Amino acid sequence: MSRALIAMSGGVDSSASALLMKRAGYDCVGVTMRLFDHEDAEVRPDKACCTDDDVADAVLVCLKMDIPHHVVDFKAQFREAVMDPFVQAYENGRTPNPCINCNRYLKFEELFRQADALDCELVVTGHYARVEHNDETGRWELKKAAFLEKDQSYVLFNLTQEQLARIRFPLGAMSKNDARVEAEEAGFKNAQKHESQDICFVPTGKYTDFIEQYTGKTYPYGEFVDVRNGNVLGEHKGIIRYTVGQRKGLGLALPQPMYVTKVDPGENKVYLGLNDDLFTTTLLAEDVNWISVPGLEPGETLRVTAKVRYKQPDRPATVTAMDDGRIRVVFDEPQRAITKGQAVVLYDGDTVVGGGTIQDVL
Repeated sequence: MSRALIAMSGGVDSSASALLMKRAGYDCVGVTMRLFDHEDAEVRPDKACCTDDDVADAVLVCLKMDIPHHVVDFKAQFREAVMDPFVQAYENGRTPNPCINCNRYLKFEELFRQADALDCELVVTGHYARVEHNDETGRWELKKAAFLEKDQSYVLFNLTQEQLARIRFPLGAMSKNDARVEAEEAGFKNAQKHESQDICFVPTGKYTDFIEQYTGKTYPYGEFVDVRNGNVLGEHKGIIRYTVGQRKGLGLALPQPMYVTKVDPGENKVYLGLNDDLFTTTLLAEDVNWISVPGLEPGETLRVTAKVRYKQPDRPATVTAMDDGRIRVVFDEPQRAITKGQAVVLYDGDTVVGGGTIQDVL
């Protein structure tokens, strides 16, 4: 019988995943990661995750299914791999997606080490995505969830062939309601539990307050500048407060709506423009991971669809490999508010080709 490590967050998705794996005959072990302490944060119980209540819910589900459960402290790793880069990104005028780093370095890299320590062949999470083996290419493929409204393939693009071979996503062909029904019928108390909405270590949603408290810094005021003519439009309150595409919270009285088009930490300036100024076709991405293909040779091109944020539909584009390992992605049609620090993820139909971190927008 194969032994499977189930990543138990205390939510309904991981609980339903554990139930489905046990029902399929696997020897299951539940593992809950302690990533962040909420003791000193203003936790909104309807929004936060990774709380003591979540751990308790995971324990209760494992008890009900009669499977062993472990709580593992990964707070130091989480701080180094997720929280520190989150802060550094904003300080450098980028907008990070901490869930991507959490999946890459914690939910999979650290969990695989834990799986090996517990003699588990498989690692199971409650993500809505699918993994399939392509017999023609001999590669494991990451695919979109069957129900696209819950698809999480965008935040999983860093998975490797070695990891995909051992990963199971039991909810990949199910809807959220299906997962709740499974949990309800099993008698799990968390069957109707809320979904966490905010970043787990910023439970109030006020990420700028978190950054200032975390670093002990205050960020200097600077100039708002009109991106078209260079005119100074007013004073900003520190570059960490602004991201490309932002309109609200500028604190300016302007004759027409203006949006953040660029954040320049070197000059401590925030550039504003009209909505039309947010559209562009071309980006450069670094730290690229290929999945469905072994990679592209420098200068080689590939037709794909691509998305530059989690909730955006993927759009037709051409990707070109560069000499230094980066990729250039050119969309057929201009895309709005492509943002440094976010991920660009490449698709072939419902299959993830690969992805990378947006380094520059041209």
